[in-house]
Amino acid sequence: MKRFRVAVDIGGTFVDSILFDSETGTTRLAKASTTPDEPVRGVLAALDRLGVALSDTELFVHGTTLGLNAVIERRGVETGIITNAGFRDIFEIGRADVPAASMYDYRYQHAPSIVARRHRHGVGGRIDAQGIEIEPLDEAAVLDAARLLVEAGIRSVAICFLHSYRNPAHEARAAALIRAAYPQLAVSASSAITREYREYERTATAVVDAYINPIFNDYVGRLESGLVDAGFAGKLLIMRSAGGAMTAQTARQAPIYTVLSGPAGGLIGAGQLARAIGRNRLLTLDYGGTSLDAAVIEDGEPLVMHEAPLADLPALIPIFDIRCIGAGGGSIAWVQEGLLQVGPQSAGSQPGPIAYGRGGQEPTTTDAALILGFLDPATFLGGTVDLDVPAARQGMQDRVATPLGIDIDRAAAGIFDVLVARTAGAIREITVERGRDPRDFSMLAFGGAGPMIAPLIAREVMNAELIVPQSPAVFSAWGMLMSDIVTDVALTELRLLEPAAREAIEAKFATLVEEARGQLEGQTGSNTERRYLRLVECRYAGQEHALEIELGEGEDLAALRTRFDDLHRERYGHAITGPVQIVTLRVRASAVMPKPTLPLIATAQGPTSAASTGTRNAFCFALRQRTAFTVYERGRLGAGHRFDGPAIVEEGTTTTVIHSDQTVAVDEYGHLIIFSRGIA
Repeated sequence: MKRFRVAVDIGGTFVDSILFDSETGTTRLAKASTTPDEPVRGVLAALDRLGVALSDTELFVHGTTLGLNAVIERRGVETGIITNAGFRDIFEIGRADVPAASMYDYRYQHAPSIVARRHRHGVGGRIDAQGIEIEPLDEAAVLDAARLLVEAGIRSVAICFLHSYRNPAHEARAAALIRAAYPQLAVSASSAITREYREYERTATAVVDAYINPIFNDYVGRLESGLVDAGFAGKLLIMRSAGGAMTAQTARQAPIYTVLSGPAGGLIGAGQLARAIGRNRLLTLDYGGTSLDAAVIEDGEPLVMHEAPLADLPALIPIFDIRCIGAGGGSIAWVQEGLLQVGPQSAGSQPGPIAYGRGGQEPTTTDAALILGFLDPATFLGGTVDLDVPAARQGMQDRVATPLGIDIDRAAAGIFDVLVARTAGAIREITVERGRDPRDFSMLAFGGAGPMIAPLIAREVMNAELIVPQSPAVFSAWGMLMSDIVTDVALTELRLLEPAAREAIEAKFATLVEEARGQLEGQTGSNTERRYLRLVECRYAGQEHALEIELGEGEDLAALRTRFDDLHRERYGHAITGPVQIVTLRVRASAVMPKPTLPLIATAQGPTSAASTGTRNAFCFALRQRTAFTVYERGRLGAGHRFDGPAIVEEGTTTTVIHSDQTVAVDEYGHLIIFSRGIA
């Protein structure tokens, strides 16, 4: 029997990998530099550092933001659209809106469409809003449009017909015709991805899927080949953007579901941790090399959206509600018109921060941390990277300190001040602006830079406690090992929520459950434990936005109405006596996979001082000056140890910085629990 399970998460700077040994219950982790020119090379390098025998590995779980990066950076493939005659401009017209951040900018212009107008074709055929065919599909026109696209060098095509969420027959037929005639052309039919209404959003979803399809499929193909060559014969799973995993074959059919699969692993792990240690409310901060991902977990579950903004395009897919900002260990600092700016540009892994000595010329957060004394150049990343302190100081002096007319410590500290302010803003978006008080949440920090920056965030938003988990640098990869195989199916069903609707609703749910069951069986076989969650999106008649409510088996619709009113009152402060409208029915189905448990650590046997390796002069933000920090080796800390800041806790892949107004307690799982306190 194969004993290993492996998870790998590709970030903007590092590839994180973790191995779980099912025989011993132990884990092992490793990091390698991200290789943007050939991502598979970085993955295989991380596996090589793990020292895992892939022939003994039963499961490989992978998360990547490859597709999302292609959309953000506008480097997807040339894409075409086939739609109804007279409607080829739906994608470009969109909602004719202006993003909130630019609503007062009279110079604002939408970014150019990722599909040129000459590559958008309308064909005959029409299905009405009830799903009834009123004009047959013009199959000759479909093939002619596909021919023109192929001749224009198009590699991928999105198909979106009016009302195909009601009746997908025309889309399915068009896709079959094109695949038979032009097998080299990638095809994304909107109804195969989502069965929800709103023509623009559904078109955009199909376009994004088509835009990244060849890139994703090429990457997964190379990854599969590399793993097989290394002896892997187990199951390859890809993380989904809303948690859970799916087989690589399923992911290749609709890669849009993977766009946020990297950060999703961290939220799955956070949910498992929250339930294990009894924290119902968590704010998660995932600081990597290039970005920060902030999210909310309530009752052990991350919040899920069903329409995600991907750059300036909407996507009708389930996705975790994550706020992402360009702020991480590799974020570049510069001065513009006398003001310090940090990010969103990142030095990435190549060339990386100045201190890496790989040719980087721009000071970054990592360079600032080194200058402030938070990082030990001799032990950074377990001693695998030699840090050039003089070069980092010179770069900070030339690019930040001198232009601002301040000393180098103030310049480096200012970079952290900017990051704290930007992060606090992201936290307010997902808490205060939604009626939640961030002080009611525990904070969970992970990612390579999370334990170093998050204690400053906790001080800013006054959280009750900050949790730094075991192995925080690879926590997202660990979360991937906690994933079940999941599938989501949905169907727009506009009708009033009233007793007469019960029979029709139950019939629709029965169809959705069967569809979800079939998708699971295609990925896991029929013996795995299954769970089905039935969700109803409702709104008051006349509203635009809907709330999601679970509908239990056999539950009365009157009870659903009561719970909808209660949730609306909790979320918005009021309820309405008027009719409620059902918008969409959803089923989330999961096949439960075996998971590693949180291991306990040994109880502390001696004083905390036994875990200390000395002191280091570093910058304390509570004092706003340098002072002596006690340095601890995390592996020597036992359950029950407690100590005050200023302190630095080092482990092979990350560093936790505790300031003078904070205290640390080590719990039974080895988590660092950081509390704020007054300075004597």
